Amino acid sequence: MLREFLGYLAKRLHARALAPVLAAVLISFVASASAMAEEPIPDGPAPGPWGPVGDKRKNTTTVERAKSKGSGVKLVALLTGDGQQIEQGVIWRVFQSNGQPGKSKLLLQSREASPFVKLPPGDYMVNASFGRANLTRKIAVKADGPPFEAFVLNAGGFRLSAMVGGKVAPPGAVSYSIYSDDRDEAEGTSAIISGAKPNLIIRLNSGIYRLVSLYGDANAKIETDVTVEAGKLTETTVTHTGGKVTFKLVTRTGGEAMPDTRWTIQTDDGETVKESVGALPTHILAPGEYVVTASSGGHIFQNNFEIKDGDNISVEVLMAANKDASSRVSSGATNIAPTGGVPMDFRSP
Repeated sequence: MLREFLGYLAKRLHARALAPVLAAVLISFVASASAMAEEPIPDGPAPGPWGPVGDKRKNTTTVERAKSKGSGVKLVALLTGDGQQIEQGVIWRVFQSNGQPGKSKLLLQSREASPFVKLPPGDYMVNASFGRANLTRKIAVKADGPPFEAFVLNAGGFRLSAMVGGKVAPPGAVSYSIYSDDRDEAEGTSAIISGAKPNLIIRLNSGIYRLVSLYGDANAKIETDVTVEAGKLTETTVTHTGGKVTFKLVTRTGGEAMPDTRWTIQTDDGETVKESVGALPTHILAPGEYVVTASSGGHIFQNNFEIKDGDNISVEVLMAANKDASSRVSSGATNIAPTGGVPMDFRSP
């Protein structure tokens, strides 16, 4: 039928010699179109919403199968169970699963948000970490297996703001630690993070945590429980109280501080809150009454003092004229108030 059509067309054009050429071109085009129609249809989009939070477009991401030979799987991290995909900040670790806890071999590590990892068929342990939030589970890689593995981290964010004296805490004045709610064999909680600074976002698995915020380096601290929800940022503000105190061991009032002095600060009921060594140690203490003990040259001297919120004071411990080591307390110890606007210094000595 095609040849008849071409012959008719050649007659109309008065160019019968072109009929074989046109026929060859048309037959080649039809054959190519037929071959294209027989190619397999690519995989469709993965089920479930995968888009970032707040994306108003269709929340789907197409996960393509590997085109190269061998087995593999695409790893996808989700913030919550409703499909909020994590686009950056994920670290993936793939281990050879040998059935022996703690002895798995690390095969590869990736910082891609959703890497495709080529692996021989078998069982593997995969860890996805997002800040302090993480999830480890077993996957099975098969030649005809699923094109992706989704890891739902149920992660949220936590941010602490700290106030001192009604103002934002100076840089370096406050640090905090976060402890898990899980109890270990010694009935204690394990630290998730220590020495964290305010105003930074910490990524955590959803759950209840114990927060310990420390002002200075002694006992001016606040403890509270915080709840982190998946897919949300939990913000907490703590207001610290305390005062700054500098200690001096002197032979006379207003005299030069003795070097290499050992200091022990205790509450009024005998609880030790801080120990240090130096001529002029400075510490932040919670408001209250204290006893300070200075040890120098085999002799021990003491003084009582009180500190209130917002104080910035100097406490002198006067050495007794009688340096008998059996004398535990110095006579004539005095508290010396600051003589002017001494700038607050929150660095540890």
